[in-house]
Amino acid sequence: MRIIPLSIAFSAILAGSPAMSHDFTAGDIHIIHPWSRALPPVAPTGAAYLGLENRGGQADRLIAATSPIAGRVELHEHVHQDGLMKMQQIDSVEIAPGTQVEFKPGGHHLMLFELQQTLVEGGSYPMTLTFEQAGEVEIEVKVTGEPPAASPDAHSHH
Repeated sequence: MRIIPLSIAFSAILAGSPAMSHDFTAGDIHIIHPWSRALPPVAPTGAAYLGLENRGGQADRLIAATSPIAGRVELHEHVHQDGLMKMQQIDSVEIAPGTQVEFKPGGHHLMLFELQQTLVEGGSYPMTLTFEQAGEVEIEVKVTGEPPAASPDAHSHH
């Protein structure tokens, strides 16, 4: 009889572990499911997506990102300009208290330039995010074949 309660407790511990949930925390900022799409070996650029939730009482900003697999990482957004979607670099992304900002294809994203490693489905790579208030946090970005919610690839013009 004691095996059942122990197995339930063990399952609950595993379900709540960061390795299983693929989430990270920096101060009051909760980083949700960082991912990238798999790319062909010749791709010079890629993108990373994630959710940022501010569980604190004051605003914070994502101000930088770095990764050893890229020559540089830039914060980008898509905007409508002259009837077209255009991608542009931005200095920061604000996360207001009690809100969540989603980085997704066609919206905010982290653009990886000068890739040093092929983004292979099932793989992962480290990335360091820097927040104005919460500081730095290292995350692990998982590489998937398709995004969690299918959408057109907005990076084909790179």
